[in-house]
Amino acid sequence: MTAKPIALHPDPLAPFRISPGFEVNGLLFLSGHAAISESGELIGVGDFDAQAEATFQSLERTLIAGGSALSKVIKVTIFLTDMGYFDRIVALRGHWFSEPYPADTIVEVRALALPELMIEIEAIATQG
Repeated sequence: MTAKPIALHPDPLAPFRISPGFEVNGLLFLSGHAAISESGELIGVGDFDAQAEATFQSLERTLIAGGSALSKVIKVTIFLTDMGYFDRIVALRGHWFSEPYPADTIVEVRALALPELMIEIEAIATQG
């Protein structure tokens, strides 16, 4: 079994020494994605909706780089700094994913890697 890193160009996670994800035997394991632009800038500081949109776009970009797509996601873990956004997450899942919806865990955390971040999503997907 070999693990092949998913490469992004540019890679906004490189300064943090984080791989965007790995492909192992046809499965993609993605790191947590947040509202960080391709150039490494924070998006939507103080704006949950802007951050959520940017986070899903970042997730999609990495899936495509790994030969997959949002429709191939089988499991997500969503980290929120405020569970008050739960209803918005449900709506976003309906926008970004389709049936059958991925397995999901949603967790409220006190903070994420950068203090301005409000949402982070990690995923497991199939390839091809």
